[in-house]
Amino acid sequence: MPRPILVTIHTAALSHNLERARAAAPDARVWAVVKANAYGHGIERVFDALRSADGFAVLDLAEAQRLRALDWRGPILLLEGCFEARDLELCSRLGLWHAIHCNEQINMLAAHKTQLPHRVFLKMNAGMNRLGFTPERYRAAWTRLNALPQVDEISLMMHFSDADSPKGISAQLKAFESVTHDLPGERTLSNSAATLRHSAALAGCSDWVRPGIVLYGSAPDFPEHSATDWGLMPTMTLTSRIIGMQNLATGDSVGYGSSFIADRPLRIGVVACGYADGYPRHCGTGTPVLVNGVRTRLVARVSMDMITVDLTPVPDAAMGTEVTLWGRSSEGTVLAIDEVAQAAGTVGYELMCAVAQRVPVAVE
Repeated sequence: MPRPILVTIHTAALSHNLERARAAAPDARVWAVVKANAYGHGIERVFDALRSADGFAVLDLAEAQRLRALDWRGPILLLEGCFEARDLELCSRLGLWHAIHCNEQINMLAAHKTQLPHRVFLKMNAGMNRLGFTPERYRAAWTRLNALPQVDEISLMMHFSDADSPKGISAQLKAFESVTHDLPGERTLSNSAATLRHSAALAGCSDWVRPGIVLYGSAPDFPEHSATDWGLMPTMTLTSRIIGMQNLATGDSVGYGSSFIADRPLRIGVVACGYADGYPRHCGTGTPVLVNGVRTRLVARVSMDMITVDLTPVPDAAMGTEVTLWGRSSEGTVLAIDEVAQAAGTVGYELMCAVAQRVPVAVE
């Protein structure tokens, strides 16, 4: 019998969340962001559920090749562009659109010999201070690109740093618009948070939106809003089962370091899941879990292959009882991945991407 741990990918939820993003930006086309192997879900597993998107946005050439192998003939955008000159050959062959965020990438494109000019997305650094040209240098970069025979069309691109927080988007949107107001080309500004939180302010400003985390059922601005608040459905469920039980007396400890000491008689369940499966080691006592769909808590430290949970709220729990670490239980109860991530001091993105290869995956 295989070890009783499983990730389930919910394809209907993926389709639902894509439509939720589209409804938030009804006048824009939608990039389905599938970088990081579709946020840990698997590009091949999510493709059919997301193929109604207008295009796919990826990080690297390997992801783009996988999409073309799935017979996707629509637009594919390389969000960070090309990393070296020879990447442009594959862009030409596969018909990829790609970001331009530095002079070195313009230089590579200027030296590239191609019969088919490229569609490029010129990125502005409006305050994120990662990739892109500052507003003061943006128009000069646009002018260089516009003069190249290797360039077919220039789209305009930026990424908000604070769309998920009270600071908001107004200053960065103003910086973008002040520089680009008279430049031709389609715009893509909105990530998940901007798409959901700032749809009114961005109406008419963005020809393409780039939903990422919302496609996978996580709130981009948790805990201010939950996934339920935004009408999102969980797309990944991590489940296991109870493989052992212990009865503790008052004063008994559990796990490495004896970090948890029972303050009363307690029954605990040992669950086949640990940090080697991708469950975050920084989750501590109190992290929520579902046992038979009933909410309870993790106790003690997370081990490599096991965690322990409080069975007090689930008196009928037994060997083999289902434990939901995040997602939707068989009983229909949902434990948001964002709650588990918060307990670990991180975000839902990381948990999705960190599920280990040894965990089997089912698609429904």
